[in-house]
Amino acid sequence: MRQQFFVSACLVGGLVLSACAKDDTEAVDRAFQEVNVVDESNLNDVMLTVADPNEAVTYFQRTLKSDPDRIDLNRGLALSLIRAKRNTEAVSAWQKVVSLPGATNADRVQLADALIRTSNWDAAKSTLNAVPPTHETYQRYRLEAMVADSSKDWSRADSFYQTAVGLTTQPARVMNNWGYSKLTRGDYAEAERLFADAIRQDPNLFTAKNNMVLARGAQRNYTLPVIPLDQVERAELLHTLGLSAIKQGDIQTGESLLRQAISTHPQHFDAAARALEALENG
Repeated sequence: MRQQFFVSACLVGGLVLSACAKDDTEAVDRAFQEVNVVDESNLNDVMLTVADPNEAVTYFQRTLKSDPDRIDLNRGLALSLIRAKRNTEAVSAWQKVVSLPGATNADRVQLADALIRTSNWDAAKSTLNAVPPTHETYQRYRLEAMVADSSKDWSRADSFYQTAVGLTTQPARVMNNWGYSKLTRGDYAEAERLFADAIRQDPNLFTAKNNMVLARGAQRNYTLPVIPLDQVERAELLHTLGLSAIKQGDIQTGESLLRQAISTHPQHFDAAARALEALENG
């Protein structure tokens, strides 16, 4: 009788130990799954920031093969394609993102951005129109302004640019865009003011510096503005001013500015040298 009891006790003990072992295994599996999710999330972030854009594209494409409808991986692919300047592919990638459950208004704005990068203005406008007005972000209004610019709806463009400036702590690029809009309209003085504002916000924004010189040249003001410039930037802006002067018919001034550009540049300035040679050869 005691032997039967002993066997039963052993069986019960074995079942208990088996259950404990199973629970421990499941707990370990869950722990590893959580670690893998964290590791993958960190790797995704790395791919979207410091990795080479084309390597990031390859990574997300490979990862999506095992789970093609994961929206975070599809976003990662779309963002990486934008970083890699593969804009046509990015449009398709963002279209896939917005078709998935869990897509947000921010995703739709990103699709509009990709469409603008491929000059598909009508589709970008339709995409933005589908975003509710309650979605008020810097990116949305910056794109709205660019779409309004494309159709020469200047009053709407100015309104959207103004709103976008107020929604970011780093408005230099949108100020530069706004200034370029004014430049294309022929409002050179206002364009120059906006470029100056952009440079004050970001002294390293060379595009705004070059645009500012274009605005000054259009007003026949051929002096460089008082802004932060290194030697190469100074030479390049003198080159831009020289070409502006020639375009305005101020040939001697343009020639002088090109010579200054060549002498200012710390290396051989091929573009300015070729422009000067063409000018001298009539």
